[in-house]
Amino acid sequence: MSLASRLLLYFLGTLAVVLLGFSATMYGLGWTYLRHRLDSRLEKTLAVLEAAVHFEPDGLEWRPRERRINIGIDAGPDEMRWAILDKAGRLVDRSANWAVGPGTPAGDIAWNVGRNRLIEYADASDWRVARTRMVLSEMVYSKEELDVDDLDEDEYDELTLIAALSREPVDASIAWLGMALGVASAATWLLCAAMGRRLCRRALEPIACLAASAREKARADDEDGLPVPQTGDELEELGRSFNELLERRREALERQRRFSGDASHQLRTPIAGVLSLVDVVRRRPRPAGEYEEALDRVRVEAVRLHRIVESLLFLARAESETEPPGEEPIDLAVWLPGLLKRWEGRPRAGDLRFVAETDSAWARVHPPLLAQAVENLIDNALKYSESGSPVTIRLHREAGAAAVAVEDRGCGLSAEERRVVFEPFYQAPRARLLGRGGVGLGLSVVRRVVRASRGTIQIESAPGLGSRFTIRLPETTAPAPALV
Repeated sequence: MSLASRLLLYFLGTLAVVLLGFSATMYGLGWTYLRHRLDSRLEKTLAVLEAAVHFEPDGLEWRPRERRINIGIDAGPDEMRWAILDKAGRLVDRSANWAVGPGTPAGDIAWNVGRNRLIEYADASDWRVARTRMVLSEMVYSKEELDVDDLDEDEYDELTLIAALSREPVDASIAWLGMALGVASAATWLLCAAMGRRLCRRALEPIACLAASAREKARADDEDGLPVPQTGDELEELGRSFNELLERRREALERQRRFSGDASHQLRTPIAGVLSLVDVVRRRPRPAGEYEEALDRVRVEAVRLHRIVESLLFLARAESETEPPGEEPIDLAVWLPGLLKRWEGRPRAGDLRFVAETDSAWARVHPPLLAQAVENLIDNALKYSESGSPVTIRLHREAGAAAVAVEDRGCGLSAEERRVVFEPFYQAPRARLLGRGGVGLGLSVVRRVVRASRGTIQIESAPGLGSRFTIRLPETTAPAPALV
């Protein structure tokens, strides 16, 4: 099932529940209103009849000729009917249209008390009937004091007033209301179904276009991005984000291909050199001095191969391994001078300068990895600068960071070279011309180490003026002294 169909079914299901609830509520309110209105008319009629009863202390008198009642004259279905019964249930008086009404309600009708506790209601066939009693003993005397034998012929000790209305108009109105609500709800649902299907298809058409374009580009092996719908909403943002993801994946694959090619080339060169050297040496017997010279050359190539393999293994670690193990807080102002002591006795060790612009700068790092990164920068600075020119290792503090900068006065880098200098196996053309090319993995290792330490690295360089590589690490607080 398509996404448009699922959205449409969800929308139509929700709409059906809303329409059903609305129709049921309106039907219930209409039914309640019409029935209450019917009962209100019955109550008003009983009030008129009760007012027409003449009350005397010795009896209740009904004299219709003295009081004219204009209720119940017409025989229409929505006209009121009324009747008055005595205590024995005999008919005392009735309206002119009572003959076509409900008749005298039978005794087995279930009477219920309504809103007015003095009035009882019942449904007799298609009629709504209400009654109330007027009892003389409850109005004046107690039952022991009332003498029923003293009542005149037109006097009663109890009268029952009955009013009746046909339920046919109300039932017809309720039925019409139910039918109207059903038809309106069904028509609304069908109209929304037709419009919703079209709107869902139009709203999701950009997604369908993206999917079709993705299938076409997959068949054609096209690496270009997908067409972005100019809708100005989440779909456009989805298209742009997807294209950015594709671009990052394409760049990653390209780097992987380039890395694999460069790695195979870099590994093949020292291995081929070692094998060819061994083959040359084994062609004929040689003096001991030539064998030692050959072994030295083999060792040089083996060391180079070892450096390449170690660098490749480090760079091949998963990107999720961003936090190196064994981190500890160190004071760079104390740690860097100790690191520079390792260079004593090496060529150009006298060109190294350490400048500390702060007494202490604490950072939480993995010391061996940070040492590898700083030594790679120093090695590059010495390699690409003239002998006798200073290489300065500068330590200073910035806002929330400890910064270590390695400065040289070497050949420098152009803007284009600065953009790709951290790529694996990259070597600047001028470095090759000077015969100082290396493996091309040193700066890649530096960037990985800095990222693993949650830091950043920045290049400031210009051709012929030298370079400055600045490592910024998040500054941490000095650990509390241990208690003795």
